[in-house]
Amino acid sequence: MVAQSGKISPAEGRRTHPPKKQYFTGIMNKKSATLAELADLVGGEIIGDPEVRIHGLADLDMAGPGEIAFIVKNRRDAEISATRAEAVIVPLSVDQAEKPVIRVKDPNVAAAIIHNHFLSTPFVASGVHPRAHVGESCRISDLVNIGPMAVLGNRVRIGDRVTIHPGVVIGDEVVIGDDTVLNANVVVYARTVIGARVIIHSGTVIGSDGFGYATTQQGTHIKRPHVGIVRIDDDVEIGANTTIDRGTFGETWIKSGTKIDNLVQIGHNVVIGENSLLVAQVGIAGSAVLGRNVVLGGQVGVKGHILLEDGAMVAAKSGVHAGLKKGEVVAGIPAIPIRQWLKASPVFASLPTMIREMREMKKGLAPPEDPEKKE
Repeated sequence: MVAQSGKISPAEGRRTHPPKKQYFTGIMNKKSATLAELADLVGGEIIGDPEVRIHGLADLDMAGPGEIAFIVKNRRDAEISATRAEAVIVPLSVDQAEKPVIRVKDPNVAAAIIHNHFLSTPFVASGVHPRAHVGESCRISDLVNIGPMAVLGNRVRIGDRVTIHPGVVIGDEVVIGDDTVLNANVVVYARTVIGARVIIHSGTVIGSDGFGYATTQQGTHIKRPHVGIVRIDDDVEIGANTTIDRGTFGETWIKSGTKIDNLVQIGHNVVIGENSLLVAQVGIAGSAVLGRNVVLGGQVGVKGHILLEDGAMVAAKSGVHAGLKKGEVVAGIPAIPIRQWLKASPVFASLPTMIREMREMKKGLAPPEDPEKKE
């Protein structure tokens, strides 16, 4: 209940909702919800009227009536009251506001969950398009959407609620789990295994040969066969125009929850641990192993056959030439501990001046010439 003064006190209208585990698979189609229902989704606490109806989420500056906005960090009350949003998702540190709010530990996560809730739509199976090609002995669920000009090889297995957009090419004996989406023009080579709730964006190639050659004494490069596969576990997302090479032998393995940005190159037999993040233009050489929750910034290069342990983080444009310990944070080429890099990097631009000054000092310290030796 809103106080007459317009302020909502901590004691008024507050309801606590235990967290509910939610999986958004495109089955829900609820276009509006009360504040209480949204709080249920995110385990939040309401200050204000729990029956306020919300139909969407937007940025604090862009939200309008009927929408909920969010703030990630503490901001002045004036900024909350100035928004046209119907309600706001706020951190736990906010205990009063001029609008109804949902207090949560992490507004960024809560906003993502609520946004998915509003955008989710029911899965409607249209089946296999007449202009798609399906090979022999395939096992395909009735609950699928396979678009025109998609090509499926022989003995492909596809689970429930899978969407394969136009122009996708899938090789022989590929396995695809439930609720997975392959966007237009994805190419999946033979025998790749893809889990459930995986999203692969346009132009990505999964399972091409790795870069491996045996070089003769005469300098001729002989192609090394790659007979392994790529395995992608559940809840992985792979950006556009990314390439993941198959194993020379065995597997290239992307473990569950990992998120890969656009234009990433992953070499043969690489293993990427659970919930890792790879930002755009990362390149990982063959047989490198990443632990859980590893973060690689944009354009990071990783040498092959090294181990980056759980929680390691690498700053953008760094080159990693040696293994990293658990939780280690590095930057630079070659990558060094981040604190050391932060001290060293401002000095780089001054090196020419420093060298010139050192040479001048060296000249000043040189011993005087011996006149007799000169004669």
